[in-house]
Formats: sequence, structure tokens, C-alpha cells
Amino acid sequence: MNTKRLARGAAITALYVVITYFLAPISFGPIQFRAAEALTVLPILFPEAVPALFLGVLLANIIGGLGLVDIIGGSLVTLLAAYVTYKNSDNIFAYLSPILFNAFLISIYLHILFELPYWLNVIQIGLSEAAVVLILGVPLIRYLKQHF
Repeated sequence: MNTKRLARGAAITALYVVITYFLAPISFGPIQFRAAEALTVLPILFPEAVPALFLGVLLANIIGGLGLVDIIGGSLVTLLAAYVTYKNSDNIFAYLSPILFNAFLISIYLHILFELPYWLNVIQIGLSEAAVVLILGVPLIRYLKQHF
């Protein structure tokens, strides 16, 4: 990995943590709007975003207060989604993977932690993730493709 990729990865990790930290009141729990999730589409352009997002979520979830299950579970779901996004960077599944993996997998432990119906969590997390990815992530990728 060259210096440029390492620096870009560090910047992605830092951005994820900072955005989540400053928007903490709306970034955690069964009803959330985690704006930093817009960065989950970055593996389309930058392979170094895969480990960077994993680390960013791990660090951000330490602040979140939902405990070890969120720290480990959320990080691993992000790693999986980021890898699938990277591997499918030329098709629609690059954008769908963070939405689907977060909706169906994060909802498993949120269902247990908050004692809410699983499918309600799937809908809430899925809609939030879709909004962030489609409203913020897609324009971010378009901008980066044009300018970098």
C-alpha cells in the first residue's frame, strides 16, 4: 500500500468517526440517520476504503454506548458490506450492499437490545441507510468520479 492510499484510508476512517461523533444523537439506536454511512460507497473507487470503514465504524461504535455487540457486530457488517461494494463496483449491488447488510444484520442485535420487532428494525434501518446512501453517497461518488 502506498502512502497516498494509506493517507486516504486514514482520512476515511477519521471522517467516519468525526461525522458520527458530531451527529451522535441521530447516529445510534433503532431509529437512526447515520450520515457517515454515505462513505460506505467509497470502496467503489478506493479499495483502501474497505479496512478504513471497518476501523471507522469500530471506533465510532465505541462512542455509541451500545456495547461490545455493536462495536464488533457493526464493524463486521460494515467490513462485509464494504468488501461486497468493492467487488461489485461496476453494478448496482455496490450501492445496495450497505443498505441490505445493515438493514438485515444490524437489525438482529438491535431487535434484541431494544426489544423491538425485528422487521420493524429492518424497515427503520433499511430506510435510513437507503436515504443516506442514495441522497449523500451516490452524489459523492459522482463528484469523485468527475474530479479525481
